[in-house]
Amino acid sequence: MPATIVGKNHFDIIIAGGGMAGSLLAWCLSQARPEWQIGIVERQDNHPGTVPASFDSRSIALAAGSVSLLQRWGLWQELGAKACPIEQIWVSDRGHFGKTQLTASEYQQAALGQVLEVEHLGNLLSTKLANHPNITYFQPDFITAITPTISCQTVQLQSGAKLTANLLLIAEGGLSQSRQLAGFSVSSDDYQQSAIIANLGLAQAHNNTAFERFTEHGPIALLPLTAQRYSLVWTVARDDVAGLLALDDQAFTTAIQQAFGYRAGLFTVTGARAHYPLALRRPDEIVRHRAALLGNSLHNLHPIAGQGFNLAIRDIQALLLALNEATDPGDYKVLRDYQQLREQDIKRVVWFTDALVRGFSNNSRLIALARNAGLAAMLLCDPLKRPLAMQAMGQGQPYAKY
Repeated sequence: MPATIVGKNHFDIIIAGGGMAGSLLAWCLSQARPEWQIGIVERQDNHPGTVPASFDSRSIALAAGSVSLLQRWGLWQELGAKACPIEQIWVSDRGHFGKTQLTASEYQQAALGQVLEVEHLGNLLSTKLANHPNITYFQPDFITAITPTISCQTVQLQSGAKLTANLLLIAEGGLSQSRQLAGFSVSSDDYQQSAIIANLGLAQAHNNTAFERFTEHGPIALLPLTAQRYSLVWTVARDDVAGLLALDDQAFTTAIQQAFGYRAGLFTVTGARAHYPLALRRPDEIVRHRAALLGNSLHNLHPIAGQGFNLAIRDIQALLLALNEATDPGDYKVLRDYQQLREQDIKRVVWFTDALVRGFSNNSRLIALARNAGLAAMLLCDPLKRPLAMQAMGQGQPYAKY
């Protein structure tokens, strides 16, 4: 299908990437600044979805702070009934004594967070953005050249269309081509691990409990879903992926049961599996002249603590604040304010997730003793585990200042 091209070619804002982060960004901008014209350039031919989430749907873990923002943006009211609350989280180190537990009731919260299948949010955003008078899609299409000028960014599309915008926002994902074309340099650390994603059926109720279980090969995360299911994120060595994917469903279910143990109960069935390599990618800059990064294009993290999409939500909120009274969305002050709002939060979360990966994917006995002593101390002393709980709930400083 050819790309959708309209007569006008200048926009207040062009968003490179119409996936989850890009679509959420477009919705928030359309509500906050309805007078602005927004263009979305998306490689995939996405249209409003009507198919309900299935057993095999992928999921996202939303911190309580992220849920509050989605509610403020007029979205959670239609999503809440489809999500599963996380009322407690067990963190443990397989084969060692260390473990700790976080419960929502300890912090006077109904839930530490919510787990939502991505189709629900994707379909809702797609429906809301379809036929929006101030939003123009260019899809399937992608950017092949970016030329900055003093007053705008000029964007050349593969279809032949040439667009201009006061501000270019890049939210394409961790391997963004537009990020490179816009002049952002990126450092990358390959963890030599891959994440296997699947949904697991259970023989018993999960009681809204999430697990982060560290093993000698990498962490295993289980997030509670509706209909007596868990969303699995299994980190394995890169060389082990092919063998695990080649197993039939029953053999794979047995393999994950053996790797995780029985603390979460009995796994009965596995849905469709997907996988992706894990690396830490960090652009050297958050903004450039009339251009800014958001979402995985700005921070491509290990999924060990489920921070990626929560960071993207905070990116969007920070940008909305920076744009609040702007007449020119690409103004230097807007970009400076956005950078100042985001840089410390991102550095902190990048350090936190990277330290977890390196500290818990390590067979050193000394490191194992230290990390297990830390987990045991958290279990016994609430002030020690409070920072971990605040991180899980998204109730720390980053949300508070927004």
